Amino acid sequence: MLSVAIDTSYVKRVLVEKREGFDIESKALKKDLIESLHINTIDNIRILNRYDIEGIDGEVYLNACKTIFSEPNIDIVYHETLENISGERVFAIEYLPGQYDQRGDWAAQCIQIVNQGIRPIVNTAKVYILSGNISNEDFEKIKAYCINTVDSREASLEKPKSLKIETKIPKKVEILGGFIELSLKGLEEFLSDNSLAMTIGDLEHIQNYFKNTEKRNPTITEIKVLDTYWSDHCRHTTFMTQIENVEIEDGQYNEIIKEAYNMYLDSRKNIYVDKQKDICLMDIATIAMKELRKKGKLEDLDLSEEINACSINVDVNIDGKIEKYLVMFKNETHNHPTEIEPFGGAATCLGGAIRDPLSGRSYVYQAMRVTGSADPRTSVKDTLPGKLTQKKITTGAANGYSSYGNQIGLATGQVVEVYDEDFVAKRMEVGAVIAAAPKENVVREMPKPGDIVVLLGGKTGRDGCGGATGSSKEHSEESILTCSAEVQKGDAPNERKIQRFFRNKEVAQMIKRCNDFGAGGVCVAIGEIADSLDINLNLVPKKYDGLDGTEIAISESQERMAVVINNDNKYKFIELAKEESLEATHVATVTDSGYMRMFWNDTPIVNISREFLETNGIKQKTNVHIAKVNEENTFFNTLNKELEEVALTADLKERFINVLSDLNVCSQKGLVEKFDSSIGASTVLMPFGGKYQATPTQGMVSKIPVLNGETNTSTIMTYGYNPKIGKWSPFHGALYAVVESVCKVVSIGGNYENIRLTFQEYFEKLGDNPIRWGKPFAALLGAYYAQNKLQIPAIGGKDSMSGTFKDIDVPPTLVSFAVDTVDAENVISPEFKKSNSQVVMLYTDKLDNGIIDFDNLKKNLSKVNELIHNNQVLSTYALGYGGICEAISKMAFGNKIGFELNNEIQNLFVPAYGSIVLELTENDLSMLDGYNYKVLGKTISEEVIKINEEEIFLEDIYNEYCGVLESIFPTKSIELKKKIETINYISQGKAKKSSITIAKPRVFIPTFPGTNCEYDLSKSFENAGAKSSIKVFRNLTHKDIEESIESIVKEVRKSQIIMLPGGFSAGDEPDGSGKFIATVFRNPKVAEAVNEFLTKQDGLMLGICNGFQALIKLGLLPFGEIRDIDEDAPTLTYNNIGRHQSKVVRTRIASNKSPWLANNEVGDIHSIAISHGEGRFVANEDVMKELIANGQIATQYVDFNDEATYDIDFNPNGSFYGVEGITSLDGRIFGKMGHSERIGNNVMKNILGEKNQKIFESGVNYFK
Repeated sequence: MLSVAIDTSYVKRVLVEKREGFDIESKALKKDLIESLHINTIDNIRILNRYDIEGIDGEVYLNACKTIFSEPNIDIVYHETLENISGERVFAIEYLPGQYDQRGDWAAQCIQIVNQGIRPIVNTAKVYILSGNISNEDFEKIKAYCINTVDSREASLEKPKSLKIETKIPKKVEILGGFIELSLKGLEEFLSDNSLAMTIGDLEHIQNYFKNTEKRNPTITEIKVLDTYWSDHCRHTTFMTQIENVEIEDGQYNEIIKEAYNMYLDSRKNIYVDKQKDICLMDIATIAMKELRKKGKLEDLDLSEEINACSINVDVNIDGKIEKYLVMFKNETHNHPTEIEPFGGAATCLGGAIRDPLSGRSYVYQAMRVTGSADPRTSVKDTLPGKLTQKKITTGAANGYSSYGNQIGLATGQVVEVYDEDFVAKRMEVGAVIAAAPKENVVREMPKPGDIVVLLGGKTGRDGCGGATGSSKEHSEESILTCSAEVQKGDAPNERKIQRFFRNKEVAQMIKRCNDFGAGGVCVAIGEIADSLDINLNLVPKKYDGLDGTEIAISESQERMAVVINNDNKYKFIELAKEESLEATHVATVTDSGYMRMFWNDTPIVNISREFLETNGIKQKTNVHIAKVNEENTFFNTLNKELEEVALTADLKERFINVLSDLNVCSQKGLVEKFDSSIGASTVLMPFGGKYQATPTQGMVSKIPVLNGETNTSTIMTYGYNPKIGKWSPFHGALYAVVESVCKVVSIGGNYENIRLTFQEYFEKLGDNPIRWGKPFAALLGAYYAQNKLQIPAIGGKDSMSGTFKDIDVPPTLVSFAVDTVDAENVISPEFKKSNSQVVMLYTDKLDNGIIDFDNLKKNLSKVNELIHNNQVLSTYALGYGGICEAISKMAFGNKIGFELNNEIQNLFVPAYGSIVLELTENDLSMLDGYNYKVLGKTISEEVIKINEEEIFLEDIYNEYCGVLESIFPTKSIELKKKIETINYISQGKAKKSSITIAKPRVFIPTFPGTNCEYDLSKSFENAGAKSSIKVFRNLTHKDIEESIESIVKEVRKSQIIMLPGGFSAGDEPDGSGKFIATVFRNPKVAEAVNEFLTKQDGLMLGICNGFQALIKLGLLPFGEIRDIDEDAPTLTYNNIGRHQSKVVRTRIASNKSPWLANNEVGDIHSIAISHGEGRFVANEDVMKELIANGQIATQYVDFNDEATYDIDFNPNGSFYGVEGITSLDGRIFGKMGHSERIGNNVMKNILGEKNQKIFESGVNYFK
């Protein structure tokens, strides 16, 4: 190959601005600034993406400007400078050095494909241009509002001469001379000067070790490593603190706490007999599991020394054959990082939650998000000093978590934000995930001397240095200014590679042990994987030069795994990793020294005995005092008093609205729809059900993902939590959290006896205050009491014990997550199914001590399970905070089925935890003889709720219910009011057939960084009778790119169908979807192969979502060939609402011209899952008329009248003419936004309509 010199002598700058009509981001920012800062003098805002590029020649640069940095039909490009901005207010924002810049990284990776394999340096920034009469003071306010100094800074408007950073390469780390001789005062000063999270007792412990055992001074690395290794985040030191004395005050509601404490002491005697075991929070948290296990009641528990996640054995029925699987689940919290940098903190919360079961070699397939926030409608002026606004935190966090989950391809089955004023102290950001793997894939063996540790995945940078210790600290006003290095940045496409890699049975079975790189980085992830280790820090791949040994040892850069394998498997393992475009590096070796040693520049900078490491610092001790629970104003009677006051002045409708507009009852649809809930084609219940997708489900259900065959074996996960109860009494709060989570599982179809729990504890900084310690102590006793009474255990959990900001504490929090398995056939959703159904409430009595009658509860739960399995129930709802009012209203919304309430029913508006509403299939109630139940009333066809003689229209209360958070999480956008043509193009004659007949057509599915639909599409084509071939595009090196290009060419030449799958190729960067795919397909060799494929091989192409976006960017749609795009070409761009949309839409077949639609008739209606942020089809009128006349408009979004519309409830992105899919002129290339592959038996059970478009069968049959 000829070498061509590339001009790298100067930096090129390009600025890209959205054209009018596409500038959604700038319009949204103007609206936000006016609403949040009350600056009404802004006339206009322009936002430009700025790219500085070094290492690229002129021709490549110009090509990149047209196809990578911009799109001619939606962007305006400026080279080097902007003109005519005098008099405007201008500023720019860039990431801090060392923070991960996904846009810049993926832009460089795209350019590398067309730049002879050389990856240039790309730095990005956003430039803001404001016009209007804006004062200096307001301009500074705007900048302060837009720049989060934790991860970003104001960027210079001048272009740098070079992007290369002159890096001082450190040679050694500091040895702390005189450390072992420091006095107590000297140690205290050392602790403060180095911002350590450990206690002074821990530091004295370290000093004694080095003085008396090692007889030397430590390095700074050793101190930082120990501070990290022993942090509360990594070693749960608060939960392991020995509790010496327990005092529980007397009182009506405290007697049950005393009873629970005595039960706990009896359990300890039963389990430990004569063994000495500290009383501590961890012991209370795990005692129920230990006791049930000792009784032989936990046969499904998967036990191992490798602790990755909660793990249970499950029999999975695949095509009638039982196969052994492990189901793993885990909850993770990222409260501190999300508080100070919401997007990155929440994104890495999910990334970390995924990596725990992923490190257990299981495939993570569903996630739940439960968060805690203060009122997000709080104004800027009412925001505490040193804090971001609640709106910025809550919206930024939602965007971060959803971005990561959507990119990695994880169905988020439930999203709930809980509101309480005390979360202003610190946000709660919790992610829970569930995963599964064939049991035979998971091999767990003890590492042996000579085994090696391979570091897999991402590279190491300064991001996240100190994250573990930072999350263990109390925070103050200065936190947002001083914590930038503690913030981690996520890179979901890289983690997706690890998911795919570990799903390979050959790979999984090589792994003896695996740790994810979460808190603590190398020193913890590798440091705890074996007892004795030699770690070579110089071999750890770095993002950039200049890191010293300490930073490499403690950095928490994401998307990394430490894997122990036999040395004999080293080269095979690394070779298989390369096939997934994953870096894999041998960085450590297992020894028998009894020491963890880290070498850097051939010098041991950490040399600590395992025995000392595992002391986890000095043993902490404390006392506990549980204060008397308030008997005058209990959670229950306070709420009753408030409701009574409302009742004195309000009619029934107002009282319904009062409940339904409570922040913890109202609709969160605008939040939930940001999260992809259907990827994986296994989601049994969508987040909102019914014809109108308006009834929220109470948990998430998914079929267990299997690579081959079909299964109905599914998992249920629910949560339980109400901060208001915990603030009154932590004991009762935790107890009811367990009850709520269990009742939700049963109401969905689970069996309470099989439920396994995992807890999330979140409390204030406890210090040495016994009353503060009494809160988590009481909460864990409450959870223990519920476990004991129900005979079900918590088998895992996560604690976060730093929820304090100055003198404000978070609510005492224990979130209960409940998990069970179920046959999808038996899953029930909560929306009313038909009119004239009898509706009853199985209720559980509440005792004088504030808890429920557990014998009564267990009896009811068993009955509900029996009724569901006997098909005697149509819908169910586990009652909670909003009581009967909430349940009946939400059950009615989904299908607009009304309800006539029995006149005798009282207490409509009070919490009713432990009770379940049932819509029965028949009116004979003899089946409930002997049970506590009330007939609530019956469903009716009128769209009203009738109580006595009063009628409450569903539409009225639904609008109020939806309006509460509309300003924070919008569901509506400005839409065109004009009528759209509902297109009918009927092609006469027989369906087209290929001139080539093939019994089993071959489908090529190229998989790029960020692709996440390849499994679903492969299965759809295989089920339709094709043979699919998934090939990963590798781009770690120039050679990888060349080989991948050749591989694509070969696959295209031997395939009949090219399937471009959905996902977020290159993370939808730079600023636009499908660009990475389009860049690859514009390679001359690939473009030629595709041209021959279409002209000589009579091939078919299909692009769904991200694949459709790529087909548009290539010109393949609508033109049928790869060509340059001009300003008049149609395009797909950002949804009008300015956010991701995940839901189910109604689409109508508008043309039968395409062979892909041969099994459909024009006018056929389908319910299709969508999940995208850039799905708005835009074309000028002339182009539209031509496409319609040619029959190229294949599918349209339609309303319930089967008419195309701009209504956002049906047309989720604002597509011109309601276009959902188009074809090439001959129909052989088809692109669509809706995920037609997300179908299957019992998939999306709570959604009405035909879901199978049969496009895969049609494509395969074209060749038969």
